[in-house]
Amino acid sequence: QLQLVESGGGLAQPGGSLSLSCTAPEFTLPYLGVGWFRQALGKEREGSGCISSGDNRKYSDTVNGRFTIGRDNAKNTVFLQMNSLKPEDTGVYYCTARRTTSPSECPAAAARGDIWGQGTQVTVSS
Repeated sequence: QLQLVESGGGLAQPGGSLSLSCTAPEFTLPYLGVGWFRQALGKEREGSGCISSGDNRKYSDTVNGRFTIGRDNAKNTVFLQMNSLKPEDTGVYYCTARRTTSPSECPAAAARGDIWGQGTQVTVSS
């Protein structure tokens, strides 16, 4: 069974929107810090944003003001709402999760031991 499952990717027009979801079949996400990362073909993986177990949020400069991370605890889900999409947002998006020492700790950077999913492809093109 997958530890994390990303879904919701697809094709969007520049300026359009997509909403990605991250679910955990064997973990309770409200207790965990969750990060969203993306990797374009041939490029390094980069962080997009994160949410702590206490619901503090951080965003990278490239997505700040356009992307929003939130929780739907009834569905054990963390989502990434992406608005005003740009072609440079194209890539495979992954969520990660970890148990943190503080409810304010937000996993903006990947670390050894993080839980990962299979990723979901986002393509922004006209």
